[in-house]
Amino acid sequence: MEKGAISRDDILKTLAEYDDLGQEAFLDRYKYGKASTYLLLHDGREYDSKAVAGVAHKHRHGRPLEHGEFSGGVGRGHAVEWLKREGFTIGVPRSPENS
Repeated sequence: MEKGAISRDDILKTLAEYDDLGQEAFLDRYKYGKASTYLLLHDGREYDSKAVAGVAHKHRHGRPLEHGEFSGGVGRGHAVEWLKREGFTIGVPRSPENS
């Protein structure tokens, strides 16, 4: 499996599953934690970027990437870059004092 070899459609399918399950059930199902730094922003919603990028692999490769198999950060070969490459916007969580 080539890490990062995911399409916009793979990501959109993953976002639909995330919406159907809800954040906690989605993260529990795939054993990911909540995003601490980067969020995928789409249609006015926020998603845990590393979890979405990892799970999107199942649509193309038959299984999701596990949490420890890749980095969720920025830089070549990391989840944020894969999502941005497919046209998605990445943001950072609001701190409680700025909410």
